[in-house]
Amino acid sequence: MSNPLAESDLLKLGNRLLEKGPVKTLATARRVRILFNGAYVADTTSAVFVWEHEYYPYYYVPKESVQEYLDITTAAGAGAGDWECWTAKLTVGERTTDRVLVFGDELLHPRCEALEGMVRIEFGAVDAWFEEDVRIYVHPKDPFRRVDVLHSTRPLEIRVDGQVVAQTSSSYHLYETGLPCRYYVPPTAVAAWDMLRESGTTTACPYKGVANYYHVELGDGGDGGGQGRGGRRFEDLVWYYKTPTLECAGITGCLCFYHEKEGVEVRLDGKVVQRPKTHWS
Repeated sequence: MSNPLAESDLLKLGNRLLEKGPVKTLATARRVRILFNGAYVADTTSAVFVWEHEYYPYYYVPKESVQEYLDITTAAGAGAGDWECWTAKLTVGERTTDRVLVFGDELLHPRCEALEGMVRIEFGAVDAWFEEDVRIYVHPKDPFRRVDVLHSTRPLEIRVDGQVVAQTSSSYHLYETGLPCRYYVPPTAVAAWDMLRESGTTTACPYKGVANYYHVELGDGGDGGGQGRGGRRFEDLVWYYKTPTLECAGITGCLCFYHEKEGVEVRLDGKVVQRPKTHWS
C-alpha cells in the first residue's frame, strides 16, 4: 500500500517547513548511522527527530556528518530571500540518490532553529539505518509512542457484511498511542477458512514488523465461500504478522480485521465497538 504521508517534492516540503516550521523536534544522543552502497555515509550522535507531520518523526543528521558524500553544487533551492534549503545528491561509488534535502546554517523562522545545518535523507533511498547497533525499519520509532499487547478473555465477535466471521474468548488487544485498539484473534477463531484468500499485499511497521494480508470473500448464504451468487469480496481486509517484533510477539500468527472499513463490525462483551476513523479509513 502506498504511504499517504509521503512527500514526493522535496523543495515543496522544504518550503513548508521553512514557512511554518516542523510540528516538533527533539534532539537525541543515540548513535545514528546510515548505510549506503557499503559505506556509512553518516555516523552521528547529534541527530534530531523531526516531525514533518503529526504522525511520526524522521531523522535529520548534521551536514558535517555526511558532507563527504554530498553534492549540492547543482542543486535547486528554496526559501525566503537567499536560499535556505537545497536538494542535493548523495553519491557512493557508482550509486547516487537525489532524495536529499539540505538546510542552511541560518534560518529565518524561529521554529526552524533545530533544522539549521541539518540534512534530511529519504529513509527508503538508502540501504539501512541503525540506532546504536540495532537496525530500524520504515521510519524511526516515535519516542513519545508506545505499544502494549494485552491478552483478554472478554468475548469478541467479528462480523463482515453482517456475517459472523470470527468468535473467540481469547484475543490480544494491541494499544498503540494515538491509534484505535486493534483486536487480534487466533486463527482457530475464524468461522470458515474458505472465506480467506491470500493477498500479495505486504506492509511494514517499525513497531510491529511486516504484515501479510487476506482478502475476505463471502457467499450469499452466510457460510463463507466467496463463490456463491451474490457474494462479496473485501480486499486486504485482514492482516497478520508471521514474525512480529519482540515487543509484539504475542500477536504472532493472529488475525486482525480492518475495523475502519465498511462492512466490518466488532463486538466486545456483546456490545458493538464504534468504528474508528483514521487516515487509513
